[in-house]
Formats: sequence, C-alpha cells, structure tokens
Amino acid sequence: MYNNIFKKIIKKEIESYIIYETKNNIAILDINPIIIGHTLTIPKNINNSNIFDMDKKKYISLMNFSYKIAKILKKTIKCKKISLSVIGLDINYVHVHLIPINTIKDLNFENKIKMSKIKFINLLKKIKKNLK
Repeated sequence: MYNNIFKKIIKKEIESYIIYETKNNIAILDINPIIIGHTLTIPKNINNSNIFDMDKKKYISLMNFSYKIAKILKKTIKCKKISLSVIGLDINYVHVHLIPINTIKDLNFENKIKMSKIKFINLLKKIKKNLK
C-alpha cells in the first residue's frame, strides 16, 4: 500500500543522505530543503499516513528519535531553534520535519533551496560528527 519514496529509502533502493538509523526509524536530509539542515525522521515499519493513527509505541519511538536528531542538528547548525512539523501532504507516509530556524519566515515550505551533492555530503559529515 505504501510503496513510496520513503519505503524505497528505507529499503536502500534509492540514494539518500542518511544521518542516523535504528531498527525502527531513519533520519535523512531532505533533498528539497527549505533551509540548510532540513531533516526528515521517518518510521520504518508502519502503514500509516497520519501520525495520530500510529501505534502508540511506534509514535513514542519516532518522537524520541526525533528529539535525539533535533539535539544533534542544534549542535551542528547555527540557529535559534529546531522546529518540528508534521504535514504529510506531499508524501502520503508519516514523517517529521526537523527544521533549523531563526525566524518564523524560515518555515515557508514553498521556498525550496538548491543544494549541490557536495554541500549535502559536507553537511552530512558535520552532522555525523555530533552523533557521539
């Protein structure tokens, strides 16, 4: 039912910029970011498009995982806060947006920025250094 881009990333069928993963969740850099550091946390073993339809244990696992990744992003990216958003309109699969912000204007999902593969790789290396 949910054979979308996220399932393909989880199965490693397509390239992505994986920050960290566990048995239940994966964190990747958004390939269409609205700001540098825009990250997605995605549960692996679900068949839901609405976060509040998830099994409670899986929901808590995703939120705890997102918390850990947000702390790492805050350590890596110069920003005032890490915003958490759950939208799910573009891709019909539960996922959390973690977005480094300085003002509310940083949360405009219509303004995508372009990043080269080299910039993604360098950012990924910086973030992974703070995983420890």
